[in-house]
Amino acid sequence: MRTEDAERAEEAERGERAEEVERAGERDVRGERGVRGEGAGPAGVLTAADELRLRGLRRMKAVATGLLVLVAVVYALATWAEHSGAGAWAGYVAAAAEAGMVGALADWFAVTALFRRPLGLPIPHTAIIPTKKDQLGQSLGEFVGENFLSEQVVRDRLRSVELSQRLGDWLAVPDNADRVTAELATAVRGGLRVLRDADVQAVLSESITRRAEAQEIAPTLGRLLERTIADEGHRRLVDLLLEAAQGWLTTHRDAVLDAVAGGSPGWTPRFVDRRVGERVYRELLRFVTEAKDQPDHPARETVDRFLADFAQQLQHDPETRERVERVKNDLLNRPAVQDLIASAWGALRAMILASAEDERSALRLRARVAVLSTGGRLASDDRLRAKLDGWVADATVHVVSGYRAQITSLITDTVAAWDAPTTSRKIELHIGRDLQFIRLNGTVIGALAGLVIHAVTRALGG
Repeated sequence: MRTEDAERAEEAERGERAEEVERAGERDVRGERGVRGEGAGPAGVLTAADELRLRGLRRMKAVATGLLVLVAVVYALATWAEHSGAGAWAGYVAAAAEAGMVGALADWFAVTALFRRPLGLPIPHTAIIPTKKDQLGQSLGEFVGENFLSEQVVRDRLRSVELSQRLGDWLAVPDNADRVTAELATAVRGGLRVLRDADVQAVLSESITRRAEAQEIAPTLGRLLERTIADEGHRRLVDLLLEAAQGWLTTHRDAVLDAVAGGSPGWTPRFVDRRVGERVYRELLRFVTEAKDQPDHPARETVDRFLADFAQQLQHDPETRERVERVKNDLLNRPAVQDLIASAWGALRAMILASAEDERSALRLRARVAVLSTGGRLASDDRLRAKLDGWVADATVHVVSGYRAQITSLITDTVAAWDAPTTSRKIELHIGRDLQFIRLNGTVIGALAGLVIHAVTRALGG
């Protein structure tokens, strides 16, 4: 219950609060009854919000104390009136006022004992918050850990949130998909600009080289060649080579004739060299043309057998595999190859940056489609939502379970670091104003109880 004075005081405070917040500033508080107010830390400075709380606390204390004084005055006047023969009503008023004083004093003692020793007297079990600060902090940490960070509480809370459903509905909206895509593009651009090209190139080159050196490629090449031959994929390469050879021979007839003449003995006549060269050229051109035009030409079969044998050697012949490894390592260690690997990063980086900056690029459009598709699937697929919610719950529980002690220690260590007056003052500023209503209600309830007791006593002939 509240008295009319308390209600009027509360209404007046609400009307003044906005103006007080603007005027309140940080400054030293030299205390109420010699205790320094602690707002932001050990420096004893109250923030604007703490100043507002302090004023509200003082007002409510004044109201509660004023009500106590009022019932004391009423008790004195009613007692005087009763002794003066004013009538039975005076006894009822005196009894109600007396019980109201008792209730007000008892609740004042209870509220005050939380934060300090009443009247400075060393009464046991008073100044509870200053003397039990560390235990309160420990209990608060344990309470948070047991009731807010337990596995079941976390899972129940995440289940009630329906995170995947909300995420799916949000991502399925085109405007939201555009926003996500833009944010991803911004993050990609920022990340690529932060990275040093020289460092990335060095790491990329070292990683590729180390992986290539550690992985034997001959068996892989052999299996690839074997599958290619089985699928007759090599025939297109043979056709290409034969066609290129035919074209070269057709275009470079004189080069073939000169090569034959240059390799003949010096004592042979030139016309003989010429005739031999022309014969060699015609035979070469005929052989290449027939091999190109006839799918079952013996030369093609010879190539097939050679490639098949080579595929087996790559897989099972130690000497062939060792020679391939030497060639591979020699190529990897060549400066030109290393420069090619390093330059790949520059080309990839430029391509990604250009795609990320262009809103109509294929990369951005594909990312947008992927976001919309993900949102649609999450919104409609119960199994996918259940799987995602399970992953999130498992990850959250893992973090909470693994770091529960560290999380709760943040509370206990923070409270332990406060000195006793700071802790008491900080808590009193936050809840002290509401505690003053206990004093008001205690006064009113005590008065009513005293009135009822006195009435019952008189009714029973007391």
